[in-house]
Amino acid sequence: MPLRHILASATALVLCLATPVLAADHAVEIRNMSFSVPALEVAVGDTVTFTNSDAAPHTATAEDGSFDTGRLTKGQSATVTITGAGTFDYFCTFHPMMKATIVAR
Repeated sequence: MPLRHILASATALVLCLATPVLAADHAVEIRNMSFSVPALEVAVGDTVTFTNSDAAPHTATAEDGSFDTGRLTKGQSATVTITGAGTFDYFCTFHPMMKATIVAR
């Protein structure tokens, strides 16, 4: 293989490895006393925006304490960033029967 082809391939590889990966934003609506996405798969570094569409206040609180939106009243939103890999079960502190899961890879 000619040297120029090897150099071109090496340059292309370096450019691919140097390209930043952009984080995604995921939306979870809280309505009818439930989280709209019961199981959400995300990448580490992604954000999740929780929006309360119910009249009652709600939270999205991770069981392991890794995130907590705080109290959200109707129309309010809060965004959390997923900083590590794993499975994160979360619930509403006002209504503990409301549960969902985020899986981060």
